[in-house]
Amino acid sequence: MAESADEIVVLWITAGLGCDGETIALTGATQPSLEELILGGLPGIPRLVLHNPLLAYEVGEEFLAPFHRAARGEIDRFILVIEGSIPDETNKPEGYWAAFGVDQQTGQPITTCEWIDRLAPKAWAVVAVGTCAAYGGIHAMEGNPTGCMGLADYLGWDWRSRAGIPIVNVPGCPTLPDNLTETLLYLLRQAAGLAPMIPLDDQLRPTWLFEQTAHEGCNRGGYYEQAEFGEEYGSPKCIVKLGCWGPVVQCNVGRRSWLGGVGGCANVGGICIGCTMPSFPDKFMPFMNQPPGSLLSSHAVATYGRAVHALRRFTQASLNKEPSWRQKKPVQAAGSDSRNR
Repeated sequence: MAESADEIVVLWITAGLGCDGETIALTGATQPSLEELILGGLPGIPRLVLHNPLLAYEVGEEFLAPFHRAARGEIDRFILVIEGSIPDETNKPEGYWAAFGVDQQTGQPITTCEWIDRLAPKAWAVVAVGTCAAYGGIHAMEGNPTGCMGLADYLGWDWRSRAGIPIVNVPGCPTLPDNLTETLLYLLRQAAGLAPMIPLDDQLRPTWLFEQTAHEGCNRGGYYEQAEFGEEYGSPKCIVKLGCWGPVVQCNVGRRSWLGGVGGCANVGGICIGCTMPSFPDKFMPFMNQPPGSLLSSHAVATYGRAVHALRRFTQASLNKEPSWRQKKPVQAAGSDSRNR
């Protein structure tokens, strides 16, 4: 059965190795909000029909029905969203790591990998939300027994949907709410013919969301260039010496903040631990230690930062004084002639 031309189905699987953090984050989005996408509040684009196990009214086989329909090719156009890292179901003699529903014929669980194998080839687009789904994340740390990985590692980095769209990675732990809905909005606009192919970087991230570092959008950046570093939590100054990886981590939380323009890691005094990056968490541990690269850079900036700071304070003091010609002139005595003075 074909879907309406003015709607597009989103099949959201949370049965990877994850915490459902992306789904919870999704409910807090405001630009656009999830409600706007579902209720058709944005003109000119298809309405989003969302099937997400945490947000659905349906349960059991009733909830799974559209997933089975899509696997049989009965849904013309749908976006497959994967949340949670993808386990290696071949690395053990029996059992399974992750599953979603039960096969009615065999009575056995349908593994998450089986769902991906069934749905991905038929999907109009495939999106990996959260660092776990995008790159493996916490569950893929060295030595884990599941052998889990990101979706692109499972399907292949050159994989394309039937519409020719690469896998779209929207990392974060969890992902910024508006990054999730803004990416879905772009795909809806692309589906409506209102936008070109979604622009992605070499790690398959939307370029407009992840082209800058957290440091470049951080409200503490000015302190860094002046070599003013916080020595303890609660300081308003740059917190790179407390363990912040912001100068090298691609993330827009500094500019976007977390929810409705409020919050977000360094904005509220928390260090960046690199949760949007493909190498998270292994290459960022131990947390709360000064990053190795920042030792050299913070020492280097100190050689000119203090001089810059002093010169700026001198200029600031001058600019904080009104020009002399704006000051009130002394009142002349009656009958006096200024020309004789």
